[in-house]
Amino acid sequence: MTTTLAKTLNWEGLPEELSPTIHDLVKSASKVIAPLGPISKFAARSPWVGLEQQTFEQTARRFKEICDIELFPNDSVIQSARDQGEIELNFLEEGLQQWIDKHSFELPRKVVEHFCRAALTQGDLPSKLLELPEVKRLGKKFSGFKLKLKEKQLVKPHSQRFEELGGDWALRDLNRHMIKWCKLFLDESQAVWSMPNREEGFYRAWRKMAPYDPDLSAETRRQIKSLPEEADTALKEALSKLGILHSENQEYLEAHLLALPGWAGMMLWRTQQQINESSLLTDYLAVRISMEQILIKPYFPFPKQRTEEDHHIESLMAAWLHWGGFPIHAWSQLPLVEQKARLTLAWQFDHVIRSRLWLEAWEKTYEDQLMKKIILKQNTSNQKKPVLAQFVFCIDVRSEPFRGKLESAGSFETYGAAGFFGLPIETSKLGNNHSHSSLPVMLKPQFKVSEYLPEYQYKKFSQRMQAVNSLKDTFKTMKHNLLASLLLPEISGPWLSLQTLMRSFLPRSTGPIFKKLHEAWTQKLDVELTLDRIHPSKTELPVGFSEEEKVHYVEQALKTIGLTDHFAPLVVICGHGSCSTNNPYASSLDCGACGGTSSSFNARVLATLCNLPNVRHLLKEGGISIPSDTIFVAAEHITTLDELHWVYLPQLSSKAEVAFRRIQTILPKVSEEAIAERLPKLPNLKVTYKNTKAEAVRLSEDWSEVRPEWGLANNAAFVIGDRKLTQECNLEGRVFLQNYNWKKDKSGSLLANLIAGPATVCQWINLQYYASTVAPHYFGSGNKITQTVTAGIGVMQGNASDLLTGLPWQSVMQSDQKVYHAPLRLLVVIQAPTEYVERLLNQDRTFRQKVQNGWLRLACIDPEGNWKRWS
Repeated sequence: MTTTLAKTLNWEGLPEELSPTIHDLVKSASKVIAPLGPISKFAARSPWVGLEQQTFEQTARRFKEICDIELFPNDSVIQSARDQGEIELNFLEEGLQQWIDKHSFELPRKVVEHFCRAALTQGDLPSKLLELPEVKRLGKKFSGFKLKLKEKQLVKPHSQRFEELGGDWALRDLNRHMIKWCKLFLDESQAVWSMPNREEGFYRAWRKMAPYDPDLSAETRRQIKSLPEEADTALKEALSKLGILHSENQEYLEAHLLALPGWAGMMLWRTQQQINESSLLTDYLAVRISMEQILIKPYFPFPKQRTEEDHHIESLMAAWLHWGGFPIHAWSQLPLVEQKARLTLAWQFDHVIRSRLWLEAWEKTYEDQLMKKIILKQNTSNQKKPVLAQFVFCIDVRSEPFRGKLESAGSFETYGAAGFFGLPIETSKLGNNHSHSSLPVMLKPQFKVSEYLPEYQYKKFSQRMQAVNSLKDTFKTMKHNLLASLLLPEISGPWLSLQTLMRSFLPRSTGPIFKKLHEAWTQKLDVELTLDRIHPSKTELPVGFSEEEKVHYVEQALKTIGLTDHFAPLVVICGHGSCSTNNPYASSLDCGACGGTSSSFNARVLATLCNLPNVRHLLKEGGISIPSDTIFVAAEHITTLDELHWVYLPQLSSKAEVAFRRIQTILPKVSEEAIAERLPKLPNLKVTYKNTKAEAVRLSEDWSEVRPEWGLANNAAFVIGDRKLTQECNLEGRVFLQNYNWKKDKSGSLLANLIAGPATVCQWINLQYYASTVAPHYFGSGNKITQTVTAGIGVMQGNASDLLTGLPWQSVMQSDQKVYHAPLRLLVVIQAPTEYVERLLNQDRTFRQKVQNGWLRLACIDPEGNWKRWS
């Protein structure tokens, strides 16, 4: 196994003048972590996005050895899936036979199969077997064989090695100091006094402040003060003093980044936001490794560690005793060749392989069940019925059940597309000083669109907003002032007490009341959008679009949606968002394609552009003719309430008015049915409620509620194809749905864009839920109840943990013992001829790598309805 990116890039053995700089090493080392943005802009990311050049299995082995983290589902999760009939054993047997076929053992096949089947199905080795005197005695006899089984040890930080030798304070102290300084430097809202010298960078600010830290010894403070002024010099010096070989530098940096991947990930994210912070991760490593060198160096050289091979001969022999039914006393009667063959088989068929085979069997079972649903129930009718309205929803898995209920309620069509609708925009709402990148996080905005009011209306609105903001500012100022804070409880107590009581005992009605009060006070009228180009300064994004750009993005959106003809009188562009109270993870429930916000803004922009006469005229010249009586409107799908809220309703034509009235009539029933299907899936809600709508409102408004909805939990597949393919299927809210018609994509460019964009976003979402399920305290964020929001940027467990990167326990777990999210890697299903998919794999090296290395799975449905699996 390739254990370090340096080896992949062939950096070892280079002459010093050709060796990578310390900044190059840091940049390459950063591939082991993912950039982590503030929790207020939570957007799903794969924790392993930089490691996809390795197989999933290789990555799992590395994290197990360095961090003691399991990346495959544990035995209890697998057992639960078996008990629920989610794993068919014939797929497990198929995987086992394929594994055996790829290896050569000097043993009869029946012996190999018997041992492997038992190892797969009989659980872990009983620890008492390893204590048997016969096993230990025979193990010593074969101790020389260990060296042939052993792979090269991965490089670990000296603080971690020292901890393994009994110095348990070393790594703990190093992490504690790093957490403290990272919180101070990265703080965005909580600290009254910000860390001095932050503008000089993390390393320089730390170097100036740490010598005054009373938590450090006088000698430690003296050594910090004498460190080099520049971070890169300090980092190189620390690595040298720790005795790290030049060829192991990058691997050593990687191990340190994995020690606190949350704080390191936030530093990495900051390096990508502004040029003046591009070396922040180098600063972070310089601080961490300099501190390590100062704390650990007095204990050099370490006492020689007791040799402990990962693959004990004793455990391999015990495996044959337990799974192979092979008596221990019979070992001495075997020829040496067979003894080594048996030990090699037990070593190679280890826990990682067994876990991989179980996961693959689970994934193949789900794929087989999905295939049967789609193949048997797909609507093959070509008859085109009159349609009153067409709805465009986000591909989000929560849209799929709602779409099904809507289609069943009348003559409506629904389409699926990524929720940013192809608009690379930064958005700014009226009265908000901050803008937001409303597109997938792997993209950068190219335009800015803002809300505005005419001057005479904006003046009144601005005055009211100033009054609201001044109250907030006064409250914050008094809270942070020593004397004023003594009066604050007397002044604010009655109001805050009333709010606390109402939110605690009347959550269903309290939220709507406060919202109405806020809306009545601010009187936010119908706003306009800056869609026409305004030329800003060179350092700012262009505001609005040129005429050509308007046509380009509308045409691109309609083609991606698959709506280029047969327009209904009313087309509803549906963004989506969530609604919850006192929830640090509120943004994780909004649109992932819009960077963790509601996609209603994008929906409104697209609908408005589609209604512009000049845009329609130019579209018609390009072959897309929108009837004059077709009107585009925009709505927001509130996933917590299963409601559609209208956000843009222009003047409707007579036909569109008929469609709109029909929609208004059936929406309450659609909402009720969707809630009735969704609510019972939530734990502790087994009671049948007379008013399910009221219960959904309570979940969204109750500030003690840890699980307002399931979000995207249990997502498992991404289907790219015609809606007829899945319209008759109950997909259980587990499938992302993207419309696609291969007949209109002869060049394959549209499919390539869907794979590079929406499919990648869905894979990141899938792997974040996967990681938060299999390793909740490393890649997730643990229990919501014990979390602390820190520095205004994220959460910790308690007051001194890593900055937690993933989803909380309540987003993926049904209970403390039972998972809700099935940790399966995303299955991408493409409805297209086989040659389309083969062309895609040949042209898109990144996608091919993901498939080959097990980061996602791929299947296609050809025009004849045949299912082909690529992975």
